[in-house]
Amino acid sequence: LGIRLMPEYLTYYKILKATKAVALNSAGKTVPEIRASFAKYLEVEHVSTITPADLDISKEGGEIVIAFSYEKRIHLFYNVNLLIDFNGSTAGRN
Repeated sequence: LGIRLMPEYLTYYKILKATKAVALNSAGKTVPEIRASFAKYLEVEHVSTITPADLDISKEGGEIVIAFSYEKRIHLFYNVNLLIDFNGSTAGRN
């Protein structure tokens, strides 16, 4: 089970790292510019799980907050699948 889950969690952490990096460098940028910057990170990291359109971009307390959510279905055996809900946000980062 761990062998099947590890790549999905690595992908999740790549996405989370990319959102945090984009949020840190988003001062003065528009939403389309933020999405384009995120797309570049996805391309470099070879992540195709989500797209820049899947991001929820908002402003809280003068800072840009980027959130995302997606589901991943992992086939285990026969008709048994594991469904994982991944959620991440840059809110509260320090």
